[in-house]
Formats: sequence, structure tokens, C-alpha cells
Amino acid sequence: MPPGEGTVRLRPPRNTLDERAVGWWRARWLLLTAAPVAPLAVLGAIVAPARFWLLLSAAVLAAAGLAVTALLPRWWFRTHRWEVTEDAVYVRTGFFRQEWRIAPMSRIQTVDTVRGPLEQLFRLGTVTVTTASAKGAVRIEGLDHEVAAQLAEHLTRITRDTPGDAT
Repeated sequence: MPPGEGTVRLRPPRNTLDERAVGWWRARWLLLTAAPVAPLAVLGAIVAPARFWLLLSAAVLAAAGLAVTALLPRWWFRTHRWEVTEDAVYVRTGFFRQEWRIAPMSRIQTVDTVRGPLEQLFRLGTVTVTTASAKGAVRIEGLDHEVAAQLAEHLTRITRDTPGDAT
């Protein structure tokens, strides 16, 4: 087949996540940071012999967690992209190590939406597209919850009408 005929060119997916995904990621990092910092700080306050080391550990973990919370979510927002065409679902994540996931419509087995407690608080949702791939499902996180529901419905309709055995 001559170059350019019947080939698919990869281009960055067009859609960004919902802006509220930044706040959602920050809240998740704050909770992950607080989980080890709080017990260390409490122990540091009540265990006199190890007070310095416990409080120092809590401070270092808190500083690292706050730095990640402040910087990474905005960076992730700029690098995460997604798109759905009539042929496939495209997701691109990462900056230093970019990962492109493409799920052809004919290979999609299930489409799920998930809204955890924090996602509900931020009015966000995640769409998970499961295929027979050994790599696992394609996930689009950080979508407005209504967009996620519409996308799941749209994908279900497209995959129903797409010939193939989804294996």
C-alpha cells in the first residue's frame, strides 16, 4: 500500500479535561499527603524521645506533598487530552513519558462511568472503555459528569453499530 493511503496519522487528541480536574487532583494529593503526615505529627507531639525525628519527617512529607499539590495538577491538565471519533477512542497522557492509548470501536467490550466521592464533589466523572487489550482499559478521567454520561451513551451507540467481534 503506498504511503498515505489507508494509513492513520496520529495527531494530538482535540479535547481537554474539565478545568475542575485540577482541583480534584489537588484534593486527592492533599488527602494522600495528610494520611502519613497527620499520624507523624500526632506521634511527634506525644512521643518525647523521638519528637524531633517524627516532626521532621512530618514536615518533609508535608512540604513534598504541598509542592506536588501546587505544581503537578496544572501540568497534568495541560498534557491530558482525549477524543472520540467514529473509528476509535484516543487518550494521551504524560509529559516526559507520553502514553497514547487508542481503542478501535470494533474492539470495545464495555463502557463504564465512575464517580467517586471526590469526583462527585467536583461534579466530575470518569469514562472507562474496556477492550480485550492486555494493557487494560482506556480511562478518560476528569470529565464533567454530564459530558461523561453523554460520552458513555455515545460510545455505546457507536460500538453497537460497529461491526466486529470485540475480542
